[in-house]
Amino acid sequence: MPTRPLPVAPLEYLARDEQITRRTIENSFEDLEAKVDANRNKTSKQSSLAMRRFQFLLMGASNG
Repeated sequence: MPTRPLPVAPLEYLARDEQITRRTIENSFEDLEAKVDANRNKTSKQSSLAMRRFQFLLMGASNG
């Protein structure tokens, strides 16, 4: 997903621009939270494969 840069603030205050900026930031946090939750719950394919690979590597580790 490409990053969305924050818009540059105009010299004059515009309430509509502030609302758009706030919503953009809120959406970014929601997207990030969803990705963190998916990784925490191992529901994404990449995190699931990473966990299996880690468990497989631990099977070959010595206990001493």
